[in-house]
Amino acid sequence: MKGAVERVRTIVEPTLTGMGFELVDLQLAGRGGLLRVFIDRAAGTGVTVEDCATVSRHLTHLFAVEGVAYERLEVSSPGLDRPLSGERDFARFAGRQVSVRLRSPDAAGRRRYTGLLRGAHEGVATLEVNGEEVAVRLDAIDRARLVPQV
Repeated sequence: MKGAVERVRTIVEPTLTGMGFELVDLQLAGRGGLLRVFIDRAAGTGVTVEDCATVSRHLTHLFAVEGVAYERLEVSSPGLDRPLSGERDFARFAGRQVSVRLRSPDAAGRRRYTGLLRGAHEGVATLEVNGEEVAVRLDAIDRARLVPQV
């Protein structure tokens, strides 16, 4: 299924970029029956229901041309707890609260951190946790998300 996800990603990503959106995540579920596409504005201003409908219509036509098989397509925003992936996201959301889960415990024996994201450079994200700076290698991160601000 991983190969199918990468194939769809290579089709979807440039299309969304051309429309002024970015692909945040793409998921195939139920043996490829459900295709979920999470989008955001390239400027980070969020998406509307109309944006999701527009992208859904466009992708439906694109998938017909490209022969992408699916039963149901869902297009939505990534939500308030937007996942972060790649150095670009970690740099872009500097100044925001994030929750990070590591693949395995670090030298301090911790797997989870919640703190203020200071940024990322050369594959390392910097967080401020309880007044202390913590450096986390991006390739050691299992999952990272924005902490919703309500």
